[in-house]
Amino acid sequence: MDLSLDGYFDFQGLPVPDAELFCHRTEHVGDLAGTIYGRQMYEVVRYWYDDHPDWTSEQHDFAVAWRRQPKWVVSRSSKSVGPNATLVADDVEVVIRELKAKLTGEISASEPTLAQSLSDIGLVDEFRLYLQPVVVGRGKPFFSRPRPPLRLVSSERIGGEGIRLTYAPA
Repeated sequence: MDLSLDGYFDFQGLPVPDAELFCHRTEHVGDLAGTIYGRQMYEVVRYWYDDHPDWTSEQHDFAVAWRRQPKWVVSRSSKSVGPNATLVADDVEVVIRELKAKLTGEISASEPTLAQSLSDIGLVDEFRLYLQPVVVGRGKPFFSRPRPPLRLVSSERIGGEGIRLTYAPA
């Protein structure tokens, strides 16, 4: 997930990734076994379901990779989800444990509150945070509750200004 220097996840306040970071994201999404979304984040990313005439070839490539991957949407208020997506309204822990046991590969949790809830019950193996060199001063804090004990696994510069920090539960 993208974070500002002041620790916020705010897709509207963060800069558009440079070409290298955008290509990295496309490759990453293409390699995922699937992604788990909270309702609000899923509503944001539904943008990628429909082609837009002003898209670059890189944006089109991302959309193709994103559409192809399985998605699970954790929501009690949603009634339906789009193609290649499954609604998870109840028994979230059971469903995610089953996915982790059944699927081969990485499952991404794309929303801070959801990621922290999954971490609280031992379902997060790593946090991959993409630090952007901006201060937004608003949005959703990545860790809105006390941060779990973490250890730095790796750091990598991606593109001109982005840094990916990978942490595992300590």
